[in-house]
Amino acid sequence: MNRILVPTDFSEQAENALKVAAMLARRYNADIYLLHMMEIPMQHIDPGAVRSDIPEALFFMKLAHKQFEELMESDFLEGITVHETVKADISFNEIKEACKEFDIDLIVMGSHGASGLKEMFIGSNAEKVVRSSDVPVLVIKNHHASFSIRNFVFASDFKNDNKKTYEQAVKFAELFGAKIHLLLVNTANNFITTYESRTRINDFISGQTFENYTINVHNDTSVEQGILNFSAEIDADLIGISTHGRQGIAHFFNSSISEDLVNHAKRPVITFKI
Repeated sequence: MNRILVPTDFSEQAENALKVAAMLARRYNADIYLLHMMEIPMQHIDPGAVRSDIPEALFFMKLAHKQFEELMESDFLEGITVHETVKADISFNEIKEACKEFDIDLIVMGSHGASGLKEMFIGSNAEKVVRSSDVPVLVIKNHHASFSIRNFVFASDFKNDNKKTYEQAVKFAELFGAKIHLLLVNTANNFITTYESRTRINDFISGQTFENYTINVHNDTSVEQGILNFSAEIDADLIGISTHGRQGIAHFFNSSISEDLVNHAKRPVITFKI
């Protein structure tokens, strides 16, 4: 892990994410790319039309830079290389392009939580980031005095997911020395036996040398509730799920479930692109 991207609007939620990113950067000697996305789409400004819009845009650019300078004085960023980048357009493509431009390994972003995923600090585009990013996205909900992962729940149907997502989860777990708890949630509408569930999970992880894991089949009223209840039961430090990009969360995760999971989980959530 060499480069971490943190989208920010300098809110409390964004600062919570930045603090976690700082802990990761310090631990792995990584750089942080702090991305501020302005609310003024400068590229849509017609220089020959309303010239007064340009000074307004420049004002917000200067304000963003001032906020960045003030943030850089924070104790938790001391000794960490932080790169400032300001984008004048709020769009998912800006984040995706930033990941390519800076060869980002991980996105860390904040969330308001209960008010809905679309209320995440940079608006509805955050939902697209979580669903479609080619880079793993770590969503932080609360303040963390320290960030460590001992118990990592990886929830899947272990049928439609790509095994590469599990490989990414394993790499993340190895960074922290964490135990992965493989979780398949059974519901009344989509029930398979425990034997079938365990066989499916074992087939899914076949060929992996990672041994610090448990296999778990949990019955519940819904997939989302099952993940939340199981995670609470083992006091998980992190929940991991896979995304199909624009198609939503892997098979048994439709879009509403993925949003609800990120909203209702009191713990950090990390997503991996299939």
